[in-house]
Amino acid sequence: MTSNLKTVMLLALLSGIIIFLGGAMGGKTGLVFAFGLALIMNVGSYWYSDKIVLRMYNAQEVDATDAPALHRMVEELARNAGIPKPRICVIPEDAPNAFATGRNPEHGVVAVTSGIMRLLSPEELKGVLAHEIGHIANRDILVQSVAGVLASAIVTVANMMQWMTIFGMGGSNNDEEGGSNPFTILLLAILAPVAASLIQFAISRSREYLADDTGARLAGNPLYLASALEKLGAYSQQVPMRAGNEATAHMFIVNPFAGANLARLFSTHPPIEERVQRLREMARAR
Repeated sequence: MTSNLKTVMLLALLSGIIIFLGGAMGGKTGLVFAFGLALIMNVGSYWYSDKIVLRMYNAQEVDATDAPALHRMVEELARNAGIPKPRICVIPEDAPNAFATGRNPEHGVVAVTSGIMRLLSPEELKGVLAHEIGHIANRDILVQSVAGVLASAIVTVANMMQWMTIFGMGGSNNDEEGGSNPFTILLLAILAPVAASLIQFAISRSREYLADDTGARLAGNPLYLASALEKLGAYSQQVPMRAGNEATAHMFIVNPFAGANLARLFSTHPPIEERVQRLREMARAR
């Protein structure tokens, strides 16, 4: 099954949870209100998320005079991907990492830390940049925003259901709407946000695999990215990010807080070993 098909199925599952919760809650009015509120909140974050995250990590835009090699790589890879050349920012961080942002290819931004430029060889850095440009070309920021809208709507509806249970509203007394009993409503209100989070993490992992595949093609050699991931996986355990927060972890090529976070159940990234193995298999198949 392709990463795109998996993503569509997971987004459909998120939509199904919202519909199911609406039926359990016993009415449509509250569901429409909650979804509309979540939509407004997430559309705002979609339009301004790039500015927020770049400011959060103190990312500074660099021009071709400041980083000529970096600009040449990004220009070549963007041309290979058939998208406009993204803006390039550098984050003053020793932790080696990178991410892409921007609501569409026309507003794309690639950000790299100063640490990653010191650690990686030119070929490995090209593999990382290709991965990030793959995210932009695949419109992953849009996909993540849609997933965020649906997940936020689920959380909002779940909160409403908890309050309805506390105050004895809705539930089985609404036979026309097919409501559930208060115990079932409370149970769904607790479990649904957890399920939504797990689905979001699955979507993030699926898009990481797709960006790996796209990046390997754009760079011209899957081993560039494979070698980079091995180095980044080792160093991220020793040098976690100083700035930012774990809400942005899914944006980076490797988890920037791996050294500080022992709970791997809700990891937004596939295991480095699996990603490297897939890339090496791609190289052998060439």
